[in-house]
Amino acid sequence: MRGFITDRTARAGLRLAGDLPEPEPGAGEFLLDVRAYAVNPGETKLIEERPDGWRPGQDVAGVVLRPAADGSGPTAGARVVARVDWEGWAERVAVPVHRSAVLDERVTHEQAATLPIAGLTALRALRVGGAVLGRRVLVTGATGGVGQFAVQLAALSGATVTAHVSGDERATQARELGAHQVVTCLRDPALGPFHLILDGVAGPLLTDAVRLLAPDGIAVVYGGHNGPTELRLKDFAMRGHNARVQGFISEHPEETKGEDLAILVSLVADGRLRPVIGRIDDWSRTPDVFEAWAKREFRGKAVLLRT
Repeated sequence: MRGFITDRTARAGLRLAGDLPEPEPGAGEFLLDVRAYAVNPGETKLIEERPDGWRPGQDVAGVVLRPAADGSGPTAGARVVARVDWEGWAERVAVPVHRSAVLDERVTHEQAATLPIAGLTALRALRVGGAVLGRRVLVTGATGGVGQFAVQLAALSGATVTAHVSGDERATQARELGAHQVVTCLRDPALGPFHLILDGVAGPLLTDAVRLLAPDGIAVVYGGHNGPTELRLKDFAMRGHNARVQGFISEHPEETKGEDLAILVSLVADGRLRPVIGRIDDWSRTPDVFEAWAKREFRGKAVLLRT
Protein backbone atom coordinates (compact mmCIF):
# COMPACT_ATOMS: atom_id res chain seq x y z
CA MET A 1 0.00 0.00 0.00
CA ARG A 2 1.15 3.54 -0.73
CA GLY A 3 1.09 6.38 1.76
CA PHE A 4 3.11 9.25 3.13
CA ILE A 5 5.62 8.88 5.94
CA THR A 6 7.86 11.37 7.68
CA ASP A 7 11.40 11.61 6.29
CA ARG A 8 13.71 14.44 7.33
CA THR A 9 15.70 14.09 4.10
CA ALA A 10 12.65 14.63 1.88
CA ARG A 11 10.80 17.79 0.81
CA ALA A 12 8.55 19.14 3.56
CA GLY A 13 9.69 16.16 5.64
CA LEU A 14 7.38 13.82 3.71
CA ARG A 15 7.99 10.84 1.43
CA LEU A 16 5.50 8.71 -0.49
CA ALA A 17 6.28 5.10 0.49
CA GLY A 18 5.05 2.14 -1.54
CA ASP A 19 5.43 -0.74 0.89
CA LEU A 20 3.20 0.14 3.83
CA PRO A 21 1.28 -2.61 5.63
CA GLU A 22 -2.43 -2.93 4.95
CA PRO A 23 -4.68 -1.54 7.73
CA GLU A 24 -6.22 -4.09 10.09
CA PRO A 25 -9.54 -2.64 11.30
CA GLY A 26 -10.83 -3.62 14.74
CA ALA A 27 -14.37 -4.84 15.42
CA GLY A 28 -15.80 -1.31 15.52
CA GLU A 29 -13.78 -0.02 12.58
CA PHE A 30 -14.29 -0.08 8.82
CA LEU A 31 -11.77 0.00 5.98
CA LEU A 32 -11.85 3.25 4.01
CA ASP A 33 -10.66 3.80 0.47
CA VAL A 34 -9.30 7.36 0.87
CA ARG A 35 -10.35 9.69 -1.93
CA ALA A 36 -9.48 13.05 -0.36
CA TYR A 37 -7.72 14.48 2.68
CA ALA A 38 -7.00 17.94 4.05
CA VAL A 39 -4.00 19.58 5.70
CA ASN A 40 -4.21 21.24 9.14
CA PRO A 41 -1.92 23.64 11.06
CA GLY A 42 -1.17 21.17 13.85
CA GLU A 43 0.22 18.66 11.36
CA THR A 44 3.14 20.96 10.65
CA LYS A 45 4.38 20.54 14.21
CA LEU A 46 3.60 16.82 14.26
CA ILE A 47 5.68 16.21 11.14
CA GLU A 48 8.57 18.13 12.66
CA GLU A 49 8.38 16.29 15.99
CA ARG A 50 7.69 12.70 14.95
CA PRO A 51 10.49 10.28 14.04
CA ASP A 52 11.12 9.16 10.47
CA GLY A 53 8.57 6.60 9.36
CA TRP A 54 5.63 8.13 11.23
CA ARG A 55 2.43 8.34 9.16
CA PRO A 56 0.44 11.62 9.27
CA GLY A 57 -3.14 12.35 8.24
CA GLN A 58 -6.30 13.13 10.22
CA ASP A 59 -9.02 14.56 7.93
CA VAL A 60 -10.18 11.99 5.39
CA ALA A 61 -13.09 11.32 3.03
CA GLY A 62 -13.71 8.34 0.79
CA VAL A 63 -15.62 5.12 0.16
CA VAL A 64 -16.14 2.22 2.55
CA LEU A 65 -14.38 -0.90 1.24
CA ARG A 66 -15.21 -3.23 4.11
CA PRO A 67 -17.79 -2.52 6.85
CA ALA A 68 -17.04 -2.91 10.55
CA ALA A 69 -16.96 -6.54 11.67
CA ASP A 70 -19.42 -5.89 14.49
CA GLY A 71 -22.10 -4.79 12.01
CA SER A 72 -22.13 -1.15 13.07
CA GLY A 73 -21.57 1.88 10.90
CA PRO A 74 -21.79 2.51 7.17
CA THR A 75 -22.15 -0.25 4.61
CA ALA A 76 -19.75 -1.13 1.80
CA GLY A 77 -19.79 1.48 -0.94
CA ALA A 78 -20.98 4.30 1.32
CA ARG A 79 -19.31 7.68 0.90
CA VAL A 80 -18.10 9.00 4.25
CA VAL A 81 -16.03 11.63 6.01
CA ALA A 82 -14.00 10.76 9.08
CA ARG A 83 -11.54 11.98 11.69
CA VAL A 84 -8.63 9.62 12.38
CA ASP A 85 -5.63 10.10 14.65
CA TRP A 86 -3.03 9.39 11.99
CA GLU A 87 -2.22 7.33 8.86
CA GLY A 88 -4.85 9.13 6.76
CA TRP A 89 -2.51 10.28 3.99
CA ALA A 90 -2.59 6.86 2.37
CA GLU A 91 -4.60 4.73 -0.04
CA ARG A 92 -6.55 3.04 2.76
CA VAL A 93 -7.08 3.58 6.47
CA ALA A 94 -9.01 1.95 9.32
CA VAL A 95 -11.72 4.25 10.72
CA PRO A 96 -13.63 3.99 14.02
CA VAL A 97 -17.36 3.99 13.27
CA HIS A 98 -18.14 6.67 15.85
CA ARG A 99 -15.73 9.09 14.15
CA SER A 100 -17.45 9.04 10.78
CA ALA A 101 -20.52 10.38 8.99
CA VAL A 102 -22.15 9.30 5.74
CA LEU A 103 -22.08 11.96 3.02
CA ASP A 104 -25.13 13.41 1.35
CA GLU A 105 -24.89 13.06 -2.45
CA ARG A 106 -24.70 16.86 -2.68
CA VAL A 107 -21.42 16.94 -0.71
CA THR A 108 -18.18 16.22 -2.56
CA HIS A 109 -15.19 14.40 -1.13
CA GLU A 110 -13.23 17.65 -1.41
CA GLN A 111 -15.75 19.57 0.68
CA ALA A 112 -16.07 16.77 3.23
CA ALA A 113 -12.32 16.50 3.79
CA THR A 114 -12.23 20.08 5.13
CA LEU A 115 -14.69 19.35 7.95
CA PRO A 116 -13.26 17.02 10.62
CA ILE A 117 -10.71 19.10 12.54
CA ALA A 118 -11.59 22.67 11.49
CA GLY A 119 -15.35 22.15 11.37
CA LEU A 120 -15.58 20.22 14.62
CA THR A 121 -13.41 22.81 16.40
CA ALA A 122 -15.62 25.68 15.24
CA LEU A 123 -18.88 23.88 16.04
CA ARG A 124 -17.83 22.75 19.49
CA ALA A 125 -16.14 26.02 20.43
CA LEU A 126 -19.31 27.91 19.49
CA ARG A 127 -21.34 25.67 21.79
CA VAL A 128 -19.26 26.81 24.77
CA GLY A 129 -21.03 30.16 24.50
CA GLY A 130 -24.47 28.60 24.76
CA ALA A 131 -27.33 30.37 22.99
CA VAL A 132 -25.86 33.21 20.92
CA LEU A 133 -29.07 34.34 19.22
CA GLY A 134 -29.00 38.14 19.19
CA ARG A 135 -25.63 38.26 20.95
CA ARG A 136 -22.32 39.67 19.81
CA VAL A 137 -19.62 37.18 18.81
CA LEU A 138 -16.04 38.00 17.82
CA VAL A 139 -14.02 35.59 15.67
CA THR A 140 -10.29 36.19 15.28
CA GLY A 141 -8.41 34.71 12.34
CA ALA A 142 -11.80 34.77 10.66
CA THR A 143 -10.68 33.59 7.22
CA GLY A 144 -8.45 30.78 8.50
CA GLY A 145 -9.27 27.08 8.57
CA VAL A 146 -11.35 27.15 11.75
CA GLY A 147 -12.30 30.81 11.53
CA GLN A 148 -14.15 30.43 8.23
CA PHE A 149 -16.46 27.84 9.80
CA ALA A 150 -16.79 29.75 13.08
CA VAL A 151 -18.02 32.89 11.32
CA GLN A 152 -20.58 30.97 9.28
CA LEU A 153 -21.86 28.86 12.18
CA ALA A 154 -22.14 31.86 14.51
CA ALA A 155 -24.10 33.79 11.89
CA LEU A 156 -26.35 30.77 11.28
CA SER A 157 -27.01 30.66 15.03
CA GLY A 158 -28.34 34.21 15.00
CA ALA A 159 -25.32 36.01 16.42
CA THR A 160 -24.09 39.43 15.34
CA VAL A 161 -20.63 38.47 14.15
CA THR A 162 -17.53 40.65 14.12
CA ALA A 163 -14.66 39.14 12.15
CA HIS A 164 -11.06 40.06 12.84
CA VAL A 165 -8.74 39.60 9.85
CA SER A 166 -5.05 40.27 9.35
CA GLY A 167 -5.48 42.72 6.48
CA ASP A 168 -8.00 44.69 4.45
CA GLU A 169 -7.56 42.29 1.52
CA ARG A 170 -9.40 39.62 3.52
CA ALA A 171 -12.36 41.77 4.46
CA THR A 172 -14.45 40.85 1.43
CA GLN A 173 -14.07 37.14 2.12
CA ALA A 174 -15.07 37.60 5.77
CA ARG A 175 -18.23 39.42 4.73
CA GLU A 176 -19.04 36.69 2.21
CA LEU A 177 -18.82 34.20 5.07
CA GLY A 178 -21.53 36.12 6.92
CA ALA A 179 -19.68 38.58 9.15
CA HIS A 180 -21.70 41.67 9.96
CA GLN A 181 -18.59 43.70 10.77
CA VAL A 182 -14.94 43.24 9.77
CA VAL A 183 -11.98 44.80 11.59
CA THR A 184 -8.19 44.60 11.44
CA CYS A 185 -7.57 46.04 14.92
CA LEU A 186 -9.21 45.33 18.27
CA ARG A 187 -8.14 48.51 20.06
CA ASP A 188 -11.19 50.55 19.09
CA PRO A 189 -13.17 51.22 22.31
CA ALA A 190 -16.37 51.30 20.25
CA LEU A 191 -16.11 47.56 19.57
CA GLY A 192 -18.08 45.05 21.60
CA PRO A 193 -18.76 44.18 24.26
CA PHE A 194 -18.77 40.55 23.15
CA HIS A 195 -20.64 37.71 24.78
CA LEU A 196 -18.34 35.18 23.11
CA ILE A 197 -14.89 35.37 21.51
CA LEU A 198 -13.57 32.52 19.39
CA ASP A 199 -9.80 32.89 19.14
CA GLY A 200 -7.32 30.88 17.12
CA VAL A 201 -4.53 33.46 17.18
CA ALA A 202 -3.57 34.18 20.83
CA GLY A 203 -0.56 36.43 21.48
CA PRO A 204 -1.14 40.16 22.14
CA LEU A 205 -4.31 40.00 20.01
CA LEU A 206 -5.99 37.84 22.65
CA THR A 207 -5.15 40.43 25.30
CA ASP A 208 -6.89 43.08 23.21
CA ALA A 209 -9.86 40.76 22.69
CA VAL A 210 -10.29 40.00 26.40
CA ARG A 211 -10.63 43.72 27.06
CA LEU A 212 -13.72 43.65 24.86
CA LEU A 213 -15.55 40.89 26.76
CA ALA A 214 -18.97 41.59 28.19
CA PRO A 215 -19.70 40.77 31.84
CA ASP A 216 -19.72 36.98 32.26
CA GLY A 217 -18.45 36.67 28.68
CA ILE A 218 -16.20 33.85 27.49
CA ALA A 219 -13.09 33.86 25.30
CA VAL A 220 -12.59 30.37 23.87
CA VAL A 221 -8.99 29.79 22.75
CA TYR A 222 -8.43 26.94 20.29
CA GLY A 223 -5.14 28.02 18.66
CA GLY A 224 -2.04 30.05 19.38
CA HIS A 225 0.24 30.55 16.39
CA ASN A 226 0.78 34.20 17.43
CA GLY A 227 2.70 33.21 20.56
CA PRO A 228 2.07 33.58 24.31
CA THR A 229 -0.53 35.90 25.79
CA GLU A 230 -0.05 38.15 28.80
CA LEU A 231 -3.22 38.75 30.81
CA ARG A 232 -3.75 40.81 33.95
CA LEU A 233 -6.75 41.23 36.20
CA LYS A 234 -7.24 44.77 34.93
CA ASP A 235 -7.78 43.41 31.40
CA PHE A 236 -11.03 41.88 32.66
CA ALA A 237 -11.97 44.86 34.80
CA MET A 238 -12.34 47.20 31.81
CA ARG A 239 -15.69 45.66 30.81
CA GLY A 240 -15.74 41.94 31.38
CA HIS A 241 -16.58 41.58 35.05
CA ASN A 242 -16.49 37.86 35.92
CA ALA A 243 -15.57 36.99 32.32
CA ARG A 244 -13.25 34.09 31.61
CA VAL A 245 -10.74 32.67 29.15
CA GLN A 246 -11.19 28.99 28.38
CA GLY A 247 -8.63 26.78 26.70
CA PHE A 248 -10.38 24.51 24.23
CA ILE A 249 -9.54 21.13 22.71
CA SER A 250 -12.13 19.83 20.24
CA GLU A 251 -11.35 16.15 20.88
CA HIS A 252 -13.97 15.86 23.61
CA PRO A 253 -16.53 14.42 23.76
CA GLU A 254 -15.08 11.54 21.77
CA GLU A 255 -18.25 9.49 21.36
CA THR A 256 -20.20 12.18 19.45
CA LYS A 257 -17.65 13.11 16.79
CA GLY A 258 -19.62 11.28 14.13
CA GLU A 259 -22.87 12.94 15.16
CA ASP A 260 -21.27 16.38 14.96
CA LEU A 261 -19.70 15.59 11.60
CA ALA A 262 -23.16 14.61 10.36
CA ILE A 263 -24.47 18.05 11.40
CA LEU A 264 -21.72 19.76 9.41
CA VAL A 265 -22.33 17.53 6.39
CA SER A 266 -26.03 18.38 6.48
CA LEU A 267 -25.30 22.12 6.57
CA VAL A 268 -22.95 21.82 3.59
CA ALA A 269 -25.53 19.76 1.68
CA ASP A 270 -28.19 22.44 2.26
CA GLY A 271 -25.84 25.21 1.14
CA ARG A 272 -25.84 26.85 4.55
CA LEU A 273 -22.16 26.08 5.24
CA ARG A 274 -19.52 26.65 2.57
CA PRO A 275 -15.99 25.27 2.97
CA VAL A 276 -13.43 27.68 1.53
CA ILE A 277 -10.85 25.63 -0.35
CA GLY A 278 -7.73 27.48 -1.41
CA ARG A 279 -6.01 24.69 -3.32
CA ILE A 280 -6.89 21.26 -4.67
CA ASP A 281 -4.15 19.00 -6.01
CA ASP A 282 -3.21 15.39 -6.65
CA TRP A 283 -2.13 13.56 -3.51
CA SER A 284 1.28 12.78 -5.03
CA ARG A 285 2.02 16.50 -4.70
CA THR A 286 1.35 16.61 -0.96
CA PRO A 287 4.91 17.86 -0.12
CA ASP A 288 4.56 20.72 -2.65
CA VAL A 289 1.15 21.72 -1.34
CA PHE A 290 2.26 21.36 2.26
CA GLU A 291 5.21 23.71 1.70
CA ALA A 292 3.03 26.26 -0.10
CA TRP A 293 0.38 26.06 2.61
CA ALA A 294 2.94 26.46 5.43
CA LYS A 295 4.22 29.62 3.70
CA ARG A 296 0.65 30.91 3.41
CA GLU A 297 0.86 31.13 -0.36
CA PHE A 298 -2.89 30.56 -0.61
CA ARG A 299 -5.96 31.06 1.57
CA GLY A 300 -8.48 28.51 2.70
CA LYS A 301 -8.09 24.79 3.12
CA ALA A 302 -5.73 22.62 1.10
CA VAL A 303 -7.25 19.37 -0.16
CA LEU A 304 -5.41 16.49 -1.80
CA LEU A 305 -7.25 14.06 -4.09
CA ARG A 306 -6.48 10.42 -4.78
CA THR A 307 -8.07 9.35 -8.06
